[in-house]
Amino acid sequence: MPDSTVRIGLVLPDVMGTYGDGGNALILRQRLRMRGYDAEIVEITLNDSVPETLDVYTLGGAEDSAQRLATRHLAKYPGLQKAAERGAPVLAICAAIQVLGNWYETSSGERVDGVSMLDVTTSPQATRSIGEVITNPQMDGLTQPLTGFENHRGGTTLGADARGLARVTHGVGNGVGDGLEGVVQGSVIGTYMHGPALARNPELADLLLKRALGVDELAPLDLPEVEQLRRERLRV
Repeated sequence: MPDSTVRIGLVLPDVMGTYGDGGNALILRQRLRMRGYDAEIVEITLNDSVPETLDVYTLGGAEDSAQRLATRHLAKYPGLQKAAERGAPVLAICAAIQVLGNWYETSSGERVDGVSMLDVTTSPQATRSIGEVITNPQMDGLTQPLTGFENHRGGTTLGADARGLARVTHGVGNGVGDGLEGVVQGSVIGTYMHGPALARNPELADLLLKRALGVDELAPLDLPEVEQLRRERLRV
C-alpha cells in the first residue's frame, strides 16, 4: 500500500457537473478509503490551472455554453492532456467526451474544436436520447454489464484511433447507429452513462483505481446495497 495520498482530480465541476457526475470522484475516494488508502479529491475550477500530477481524473456533463468554457480552459491549461500521455486514467462523462474529442457541433450548428485527446467527432442528432442504457463491455478488465442513464442529443462517431467502450443491449449509446456506447483511447475512458456511472458500475470504478495505483488486484468490497442497485437497474 502506498504511503502517499491518492489524489483524484475533479475537473471543472463548476461548468461540467450538470448531472451530478461529480459523484464519480466521491465513489473513487470512498472505495479507496474502505480499502485503507488515504485519498482526497482535488477540485479544479475555471480559476485553476489543470495539474498534470494527479493519480486519476474525472469530468462530467454540461450544456453547450459550459462545454465551450471547458474546452477553452483545457486548451489553455493542458495538464489533463499531459497526465493522460503518461498513462493517468481519465473518466469522461457525456459532454466531456465531446470536449476531449477532435470537434463537436453545438445545438445551433456551431463547430467547436476540442482538445483532441479522443479521436471522435460529435454532431447533433434529430432525436434526443433519454433513458436507461445497458451495455456489454468490450475492453479488457471489464466482464459485467454496464448500466447508466443517458441524456444527450449529440451523436459521437469514433475515428480510427478510438474504440467503443461497450456494445448496447438496451438504449441508444453513442447515437450514430453503430451499436456502440462510449469510447476508449489510451488511458481515457468515456461514456454517456450518468448515474453517477461509477456508483452503478463498481467494476469500472475499480478498473480506474487499479490503473491509478498500478496494481493488478484490489481487495474485494462487500457492498450488498450496490449489488441491489445493479439488479434493479438491469431489470429495465
